[in-house]
Amino acid sequence: MGQLSQEAIWQSRLTKKAWLFWGGWFGILVLSIFCWKVMTQDTMWFFVLDARSQPADLISRMFPPRWEYIHKLYKALWDTLNIATLGTILGVIMAFPVAFLAASNTTLSKKFIRPVALLIIVTSRSINSLIWALLLVAILGPGILAGILAIALRSIGFVAKLLYESIEQIDQSSVEAIESTGASKAQVIDYAIMPQILPTFLAIAIFRWDINIRESTILGLVGAGGIGLFLSSSLNVLAWPQVTLIVLVILLTVVVSESISAKIRKILI
Repeated sequence: MGQLSQEAIWQSRLTKKAWLFWGGWFGILVLSIFCWKVMTQDTMWFFVLDARSQPADLISRMFPPRWEYIHKLYKALWDTLNIATLGTILGVIMAFPVAFLAASNTTLSKKFIRPVALLIIVTSRSINSLIWALLLVAILGPGILAGILAIALRSIGFVAKLLYESIEQIDQSSVEAIESTGASKAQVIDYAIMPQILPTFLAIAIFRWDINIRESTILGLVGAGGIGLFLSSSLNVLAWPQVTLIVLVILLTVVVSESISAKIRKILI
């Protein structure tokens, strides 16, 4: 029985697609080298080479922590928790209507109101809470009020984005069933939409609170109150044992809040 022989068809591997692929990688490499050169042109490499010995020296000055300083941090930590909690509550309250106006299936106008709601979400998410705090401190003066509002303004975009995506994914059959009874828009939201999104909404709020605990710890660096204010003052006077204690307190607070948040979200979802 004879075997059918097939001639191999030669084809160049450097096809148009291959040229584009390797050309793209070459362009990225050239751009990376150029950016690296621009960013490091003012770098003093003497200090970079000496950086290996600096961490050891810094750590030796940071330990042991100044444990007797802990009593001054209680009120600052309480202020931090209040900034995170009140800021989250205020942000969630403001994000709730924004989410409904941004969702394509609940907005009052897709041409006018929805773009405005989406702009609010993008603006909130684009500006870091530290920048919000810096602006509000300049307007309202230093204190926890600026911190609360900074956390709230930052939370609007996060909560509203996740919530409006959840609203758009609801089961429309429930909405149609309620609408068929002649229910008003508010009744449709109350009886058809809210039961579907409520667990997700609560989970998002708890998750944002967990994030805000972390963000509120550094707002004091720009004068927005909380434990970050003590961290800033300790760094300014190079009180490294105090810095170590403050960092440990922040770390413990974040771990506890994350544990609480995870347990609550596990119950809700």
